[in-house]
Amino acid sequence: MSESNPRKLRVGWHREHFLSPLLQFHAKDAGETFELVECPGGTGEMQVKLKNGEIDLCIALTDALIAGLANGQTSYKLVGRYIASPLRWAIITGKESKYNSVDDLKGTTFGISRLGSGSQVMASVLSLQQGWKEDEQPKFKINGQFKPLRDSVNSGETSCFLWEWFTTKPYVDSGEVRFIGSVYTPWPCWHIAASPSFPTDLLSTFLTSLEPYVTHFNSPQAREKEDVEFVSGYFGHQPQDVVEWLSTVRWEEGLKVVKKEVVLETLSVLEKAGVVKPQEGGWNMATFVDTNVAQLA
Repeated sequence: MSESNPRKLRVGWHREHFLSPLLQFHAKDAGETFELVECPGGTGEMQVKLKNGEIDLCIALTDALIAGLANGQTSYKLVGRYIASPLRWAIITGKESKYNSVDDLKGTTFGISRLGSGSQVMASVLSLQQGWKEDEQPKFKINGQFKPLRDSVNSGETSCFLWEWFTTKPYVDSGEVRFIGSVYTPWPCWHIAASPSFPTDLLSTFLTSLEPYVTHFNSPQAREKEDVEFVSGYFGHQPQDVVEWLSTVRWEEGLKVVKKEVVLETLSVLEKAGVVKPQEGGWNMATFVDTNVAQLA
């Protein structure tokens, strides 16, 4: 392709308020350098689309991205970091189900969006944190997207599912489903991954261009009013919920960095949770990080 007509980046995204800076950048870019490809199935769907060559880059859940790479996926590598704070996952059950506490969920069937998705990884982390025995481990039923997950807990097909709290809250407030607990990621919750076949200079340019939008959105002055108006206007959340959410989340300062310590600590928890198998002789960072784009710190 000629320099005057460079390849347009296809960015996978999930309808999450965390991605507000990306949406603001996209509005300004007006489709000139990148297009958004919505992935309602979350990180699991983005991994499939990367594998199928349908997207070039995604901003997605740290744990699921690292687990995929550790388990042999080669269609992407980490090219940057995005959210510095942990993610709060809500544990959700049916409005009239018999489950009233996390303890009630031992050995039951959890709804997940896809195998290897954040919803499955965090169910395993929950089991690890709760100290559940072998015969108390959750079983999994793949439901795909968010609505089938909600339907599944109400039909009794599954006991619960895990999903990001603020995305789920409107459905709890309306009485469609019930909240019975939370589990937090023991790692910074979002990273950026891209296909190794996409030109690294264009990936680097995209991340450099996205960074000012992230920095501004993370600033105290934007948080005061502008962020609240954008998120409640675009996603339909109540302003007071947005204020509460903003108080819990920090974006990274400097996107084109991946910390070795974060990758290794995440792998350690994933190994203990049985999501990935320990690697004899230790993990090679080249499996996880594209150092042509990101600095390995």
